[in-house]
Amino acid sequence: MDVRAIAAQKYAAAKPATEARAKEPGLGETLAAAAKDFTETLQTSEQTAKAAMVGDADPHALVQALSQSELAIETVVAVRDKVVEAYQEILRMPV
Repeated sequence: MDVRAIAAQKYAAAKPATEARAKEPGLGETLAAAAKDFTETLQTSEQTAKAAMVGDADPHALVQALSQSELAIETVVAVRDKVVEAYQEILRMPV
């Protein structure tokens, strides 16, 4: 096997690692998108529940909407608990 062929293969494999990547969203943008998704999930669930109360939605759609809203709320509560725990840990650090 030719050394130049091996070097060319290794260079071609390593080249994508050195290329510039597109700018990834920051923490604020990520949190804003998550908050928007959370509110949309709750609004959709609320609309489905209202429609089910007047008989416009089937029970399956109501159960699915309630499950989605429950999962969203549990996720937000878990994230909040982790943030509070991290904040308390920072406060316990010696200065």
